[in-house]
Amino acid sequence: MICPVSNEPMIVLELNEIEIDYCPDCKGIWLDGGELELLIEDENERKRVLSSFQIEADYPEKKYKCPICKKKMDKVHVGEHKEVLIDKCPAGHGLWFDKGELKSVIELSSGEEKVVRHLNDLFGEKLTNNQNGENK
Repeated sequence: MICPVSNEPMIVLELNEIEIDYCPDCKGIWLDGGELELLIEDENERKRVLSSFQIEADYPEKKYKCPICKKKMDKVHVGEHKEVLIDKCPAGHGLWFDKGELKSVIELSSGEEKVVRHLNDLFGEKLTNNQNGENK
């Protein structure tokens, strides 16, 4: 698969037994449709995070094309307070996360420390406590 940002080939990595597409150039991650749902194991948390998706019609950031269907993706705010902005294929092929955005979305769902640890292991990021900035 070709990265929608850098136009370079992505590599397949395994995250919590789910294959994700990762761009070593821009550090972005592509999740196929339904894969985010698999990463958020708790049903209530999954519903809460997914129901927070809000399409932003007039966001000035460049719209990327879906690596599968090549349609321009929607900009979508995630979180009750629009904490993260991701890209979503309008045809449902998947979600694009710029560097660090997948971790931020996963952190919005409480109880998914295992997935955050896997992200830290894969990408060498330190897990921080959002409230006080201390490392765990």
